[in-house]
Amino acid sequence: MALRHPSKAAAPMRLYGRRVMMRPLAAGDYQAWSDVRSRNEGWLTVWEPRRHPNLPDPITDRSAFTSRCVQRDRDRANGTAFQFGLFVDQQIAGEVNLNNVIRGAMQSGTIGYWVDRRHAGQGYVAEGVVVLIQFAFEQLSLHRVEICIVPRNTNSRRIMEKLKIRDEGLAERYLEINGVWEDHIRYGMTAEEWTARRDELTADWL
Repeated sequence: MALRHPSKAAAPMRLYGRRVMMRPLAAGDYQAWSDVRSRNEGWLTVWEPRRHPNLPDPITDRSAFTSRCVQRDRDRANGTAFQFGLFVDQQIAGEVNLNNVIRGAMQSGTIGYWVDRRHAGQGYVAEGVVVLIQFAFEQLSLHRVEICIVPRNTNSRRIMEKLKIRDEGLAERYLEINGVWEDHIRYGMTAEEWTARRDELTADWL
């Protein structure tokens, strides 16, 4: 993976895998992002928190999407979240995000992702997750990352199985998903595990 830290005048941060490029989304990505999200509405919303009915939807409201990008820029500057569009052949194919970054004694973060159904099953998200894990451990110096998945979401769980990410067990009623408090399987990796598996994972995916 190659990493560039931009100056104020340069292009935004970019992370690279073998086939994917990841960068923070910007206001100019609205139409492409909105098109992908709209086309995948039924495919994705069953696995996501319910949107507040009185707030503008960034999928249909350009200004709400711009505000989302601005807030994510603030989160990145504050070191609390690092969220990336996932690009395949220069086209947006999803997102891979590192959220809830906690420092102090914990030094951890939570990875989440989604993918355009057209690109599902081709290993792009698995590659993006490895890119982000490397970034979390080698650039941010975190000690642990976790990925939490609804048990019946077999597509997302398959990514964890493909990458051999450790299953830490079931957290009951862990997150609100589409209006329901859902159990989640928690998958985790520590910096020590990354060090032990770095050569294997980078050879396979990066």
